[in-house]
Amino acid sequence: MKYTIALLAVIAFIAVGPINAGEKKTDITKVKIGISVGHLQEERWQREIDMFRAYAEEQGFKVLVQSAEQNINNQIKQCENLINQNIDVLILQPVDSYSISQIVDNAHEEGVPVIGYDIPSMKCDIDYFITFDSYRVGELQARDVIARQPKGNYMLIKGAPDNNNARLISKAYQDVLGESIARGDITVVMDQFCNGWDPSVALRHSENALSVVQNDIQGCVVSNDGMAGAVVQALDAQGLAGKVPVTGQDADLSACQRIVEGTQTMTAYKPLAKVNQAACQLMVAVAMGKDAATAIDPELGTWQKYDNEFKMVDAFLVDVVPITKENIDEIIIKRDNFHSKEDVYRNLPRGQWPD
Repeated sequence: MKYTIALLAVIAFIAVGPINAGEKKTDITKVKIGISVGHLQEERWQREIDMFRAYAEEQGFKVLVQSAEQNINNQIKQCENLINQNIDVLILQPVDSYSISQIVDNAHEEGVPVIGYDIPSMKCDIDYFITFDSYRVGELQARDVIARQPKGNYMLIKGAPDNNNARLISKAYQDVLGESIARGDITVVMDQFCNGWDPSVALRHSENALSVVQNDIQGCVVSNDGMAGAVVQALDAQGLAGKVPVTGQDADLSACQRIVEGTQTMTAYKPLAKVNQAACQLMVAVAMGKDAATAIDPELGTWQKYDNEFKMVDAFLVDVVPITKENIDEIIIKRDNFHSKEDVYRNLPRGQWPD
C-alpha cells in the first residue's frame, strides 16, 4: 500500500515525544481547552462538539469552541482570541490544511500546544495529530464499487482540494482502480474535487457527467455522505437511483437511510466517539503534563508517524468501518447506538423493517 503522506507504524512509547510546552495544570478544574473547527454544517461536527462539551462537564474543566464557517481568515482570528483567553491546549480542525502555520506559531509563542484534529495541519510545527485513516476510507469506497461493478463508466466525486484528507482518499482511488483503468475495464468519465465538500458542487459535477455519457454510468465513488446525497439526487432524476453503486463517508443519518432504501451502497463509518475520546484523553494529558504515549486507551487506535511536510508528527489513528445494508443494523444501530432503528428505517414501511 502506498501513501502520499507517509504513515509509519511505531511502538507508542518510542514514537511519542515528551510534552514540554507551556505551564502544566495540577488541578483539572483549572484546565481550559480551546477548540477551533472549520464549520458545523455537517451532522458529525455537531455531534463531536457535543461530545467535547460532555466530557469537559464530566471531568470538570472548561472548553471554548469556535467555528470558522469555512473561512480561514475567521479561523486565524478566532484562534488568536482563544489563545488570548489563556487556554492550555488548542484543538485545531483546520479550514485549509496548508494555511494554518500562523495559528500554530501564535499558539507556541504563548506556550500553547496544538493538537490537530481530523484534518491534517500541513507544513507547520503541530504537536500532535488525531484522526481517522483517510487513505483507508478511499480504499474501502473504491473496493466497494469495483466489487459491485468491476467494469464500466465511473465518476469520482472527491472532497475539497485544499484538504489533505481528500487528497489521501483520492490517492486510494488511484491505487485501487488503477489496474482496471489501465486494462480498459473502467473508464473514469468524471474526476473532480468539490470545494468545501459542497453537495451543490457535487450535484453539478454528477449532472454534467450523466449528460456527457447519456446516463451510461456504472459506478459512483463519492468521498462523503453529503455529496453522495447530491449524486443520488442526480441519479434519481434520470431514473437510476438504486441501480448504480454510490459510496460515502461519515454514516450520516440520511446516508444510512439511503443504504437501507437501496440508493446508496456503502458509507465509511468513522466511530466518532472513539476519535473524540482519544482527543479528550490526549488534550487533558497535554494540559496536565502527563505522558502522551500512555494517555490514550490503546483499544481506540494506534500511534503512528505522520509526515506533514514539516516534520514527522506523532499521530493517533482510529480505523474506519465499511457500512452496508448487510451490517448496518449490527454496527450502527445495535453495537454503537450511532442512530436508532426508528430513524434509520423511518422512510420504509414497517413491514420492511428487520426483526
